[in-house]
Amino acid sequence: MLKSYFKIAWRNLWKNKAFSIINIFGLSVGIAFTLLIGAYVWGELRINDELQNADNQYIILSKWHDANQGADIASVDALPKALKANYPNLVANYYSFNGITSIVSKGEKSFRECMQFGDSTLLKMYGFKLLHGDAATALNGPLSVVITQRMALKYFGKTDVVGQTLNFQNFNGNKHDFAITGVLPQLPKNSVTNLNESNNSDFFFGQSSNSFWNFAVNNWNNAQWVNYIELQKGVDPKAVERAMRELLVKNSIPQVAKDLTPYLVSLKDYNLTADGGVVKKMIVTLSAIALFILLMAVINFVNICIGRSSGRMKEMGVRKVLGGLRKQLIWQFLVESVLMVLFATLFAVIIYLFARPYFSNVLGREIEGLLAFPVYVIPVLLVFVLLVGGLAGIYPALVLSALRSVDAIKGKLTAVKERVFFRKALVAFQFTTAAVVFIGAIIVSKQISLFFGNSLGYSKDYIVYAQLPRDWSAAGVSKMEAIREQMAQLPQVSSVSLSFEIPDGANGVNSPVYRQGSTAVQAVAAQILMDDSHYAETYNIPIKAGTFFKPVYKTADSTLVAINETQSKALGFKQPDDAIGQKIIIQQGNVAIPYTIGGVTADFHFGSLHERIKPVIFVNVNYYTAYRYFSFKLKVGDMQQNLNAVQKKWAELIPNAPFEYHFMDDALTKLYTTELQLKKAAYIAAVLAVIIVLLGVLGLISLSIQKRTREIGIRKVLGSSVAGITGLFLKDFLGVVIIAGLIACPLAYVIMQKWLNDYVYRIDMSLSPFVVSIVVLTAVTAVLIVLQTIRAAFANPVKSLRSE
Repeated sequence: MLKSYFKIAWRNLWKNKAFSIINIFGLSVGIAFTLLIGAYVWGELRINDELQNADNQYIILSKWHDANQGADIASVDALPKALKANYPNLVANYYSFNGITSIVSKGEKSFRECMQFGDSTLLKMYGFKLLHGDAATALNGPLSVVITQRMALKYFGKTDVVGQTLNFQNFNGNKHDFAITGVLPQLPKNSVTNLNESNNSDFFFGQSSNSFWNFAVNNWNNAQWVNYIELQKGVDPKAVERAMRELLVKNSIPQVAKDLTPYLVSLKDYNLTADGGVVKKMIVTLSAIALFILLMAVINFVNICIGRSSGRMKEMGVRKVLGGLRKQLIWQFLVESVLMVLFATLFAVIIYLFARPYFSNVLGREIEGLLAFPVYVIPVLLVFVLLVGGLAGIYPALVLSALRSVDAIKGKLTAVKERVFFRKALVAFQFTTAAVVFIGAIIVSKQISLFFGNSLGYSKDYIVYAQLPRDWSAAGVSKMEAIREQMAQLPQVSSVSLSFEIPDGANGVNSPVYRQGSTAVQAVAAQILMDDSHYAETYNIPIKAGTFFKPVYKTADSTLVAINETQSKALGFKQPDDAIGQKIIIQQGNVAIPYTIGGVTADFHFGSLHERIKPVIFVNVNYYTAYRYFSFKLKVGDMQQNLNAVQKKWAELIPNAPFEYHFMDDALTKLYTTELQLKKAAYIAAVLAVIIVLLGVLGLISLSIQKRTREIGIRKVLGSSVAGITGLFLKDFLGVVIIAGLIACPLAYVIMQKWLNDYVYRIDMSLSPFVVSIVVLTAVTAVLIVLQTIRAAFANPVKSLRSE
């Protein structure tokens, strides 16, 4: 009997190929999109799960009295070691690192790479296995390095490179060969070796190599390291936080102990909560979109199945006359519906396989293949197939099988006519969802455009930056200034600046600042930016008062600083001019350093627009003798020709360092990676929502035309025009679209208002996204309906009147 059900179901599907294709394709698109988003969300939730003892692994974060005093990710490097030594009953192990970059060379290959200088506990603590080398000793020896498989292939063309050497350059410009003692395989994404976009490390050094790098270690007063600890089993993290507080009060200077509160976050949660929970917001938003898309597809499927069922009344009547039982008729409908859902699911799997690389690129992470899915996905899909198939088949099965044979053969089905409102309500829900997604995609796009627009407070256009070889000494700075002068003479270059920072949010130092004559209690936390006198000119930062350092400065006047307007107001100056010539104190640890304000700049966004503009002090690069970048303001013209000229001059003046340049847009893109991914995903969702809605309209309008064929013929015989007949069908659907739009607009406004509230600097919602979305949906729907009805309206009325 079951074989017979499937055979008849297949014949019906094949007989009505058009409806079957529309229904199966619409549902499969919804399932495939949900699977892709589900795979992305599953991958994000699993980050750090594969680390050894993941349940006990924590990262130490910092909560500052003033958020401007430092980054939450950085804490004092002496803390984890002291925890292990003083509280072995609480802490099982620790790992601390300082993320750096260095020029790495092998023969003619030379690149600047990201690396970690940290503890030798890295491999053991997280259970990282080595492809080659001994994990127990790989990070113990001096002048040794562990590299990733990717770097081994990049520099040597093979992975078995233990014993080979690579050349590294330190911050004083010195170079030395390091022996490779281990090769890591490709590690899954984690928050240790891949902390964020700026800390994706491929080289790892133990502290035994500090004679070359010369880091200040075991420091209690500078929070500049990333620290992790592994708790003993069963330990309450709150107990460890109390221990951290005690150690900080005991060992740090009073100001640090007062302003800094270290706390723990589980590594299993860190990926979701980092940067204000941006990843968590991303997966919640995408999950909601995916569920709505799937719900739209399911509604579409159910609606068309119900509408199609009334065309099979005579078939049911004949079956009953020939002795068919009601139970058999119910099973027939259910098997047919389930078979369609099964086909849609299988087709969705095929779409998943082809769309996975594209979605991986859109979402910025590798989406797992089907074989990597947990086994419970299979029963979930089977339950989905049965549930949706049952929903689509149960209503027509119960209604049609309950009809008397004579009513079925005559086509009398009053009950279905009474359900027209229900089907229109389902269509309205689809249009509402599509409109909300469409409006949301436009608003997300507008907000992200704000990030890259003219509201930054500086000019990013035609600016490229490149990292320099380090020599953090007075002689090193003088050498770079001389090179800068020669670079600035190029006819293709408008301006060049030497600095430690570019406007990417990553400043080197945060310090308390107060006016001379005040006390440290009245200090304001400020971002300290180290740069030369050409920085404001290069980035086109307006000067409100005074000058940006002096045209020519020597060591004697290197304590001249510039501040931004926010800093000026924080220090109590009513007008920018009032700050010029005033003395301020920058507190660094126990040392109070006096400076003179020489200029006040306009406020600009040094970091992300997620945050308010912070107080900023520009300090002369000669004073700190630390630098990282040349920023080039290129002239308008042939960009590639300009870059070639800079690269040629670079090779002449800095032959031992690669010219690895980036556009300022690249730096901004890193600040808004998640939002850009959301923008792309929202566009895809909007397109899919419209496609699913239109497939539903296509199916329903075709059914409507099929059922009203005789009515169309009669109307034509009685003199109705093609436009009049088309208007009848337009009236039915466009009314639903308008109602859906009236519901969607306030709903989208509330949802997007909440989303925008997460941004300190945000757009004001105008009418245009709402109007554009409703107009586009209405216009596309109307065109589709007109194309379908015109064909029916032009048909020969004689054939229409013969239609059954």
